[in-house]
Amino acid sequence: MNQRQHSAIAENLQQVRERIASSAALCARAPEEVTLLAVSKTKPASAIEEAIAAGQLAFGENYVQEGVEKVAAFAGHQPPLVWHFIGPLQSNKSRLVSESFDWCHTIDRLKIAQRLNEQRPAGRAPLQVLIQVNISDEQSKSGITLSEVSQLAAEIAAMQNLTLRGLMAIPAAESEYSRQLAVFSQMTEAYNQLKQHYPQVDTLSMGMTDDMPAAIAAGSTMVRIGTAIFGARDYSA
Repeated sequence: MNQRQHSAIAENLQQVRERIASSAALCARAPEEVTLLAVSKTKPASAIEEAIAAGQLAFGENYVQEGVEKVAAFAGHQPPLVWHFIGPLQSNKSRLVSESFDWCHTIDRLKIAQRLNEQRPAGRAPLQVLIQVNISDEQSKSGITLSEVSQLAAEIAAMQNLTLRGLMAIPAAESEYSRQLAVFSQMTEAYNQLKQHYPQVDTLSMGMTDDMPAAIAAGSTMVRIGTAIFGARDYSA
């Protein structure tokens, strides 16, 4: 990676952090309340190294095999990196996620939760998990309905090797800020209800490059940003 690209990732990260801070300030929130998750899918290890050099330690991966390889490549890094699996998860890939990742954002059915719980290696900290909500009711998206959250949360909370941390959503694309805010606010309401029952719940993962300000205004505690940090993705490989 040449020096210009190196500078670009560092500069992009700084700009994203500034956008988070300004979005938080507009709604009287502290920027520290919002965790920046750098979505590194399809990007090489060298790009992740540049982000680490710029102070980024939390990364999100969408593809199981690619993510597992990156986790292994950076094993032993100090300070430790925190790896989040944020893509759809098939049951035949659950062992790889449970063995390699620190977080899983995309639990949408009991079977997946049970497998992740059973397959978490002995001696490792519990897998930190989020329930994925299909807030826009899209046929093409994973996730459960808001009415199903309570039941799945209770089932996950009983599992020894998982820690329920909150909710995640990928709403349908909306160009209008007011529409973005309305959809995200439904998630915030569900999240606040969940927190009343489970004191460890502290994470609402929503907001990406194009809708981050509305997500933060609604109450997001974790934004998932890829393109604005690493540039456009290359899917040709």
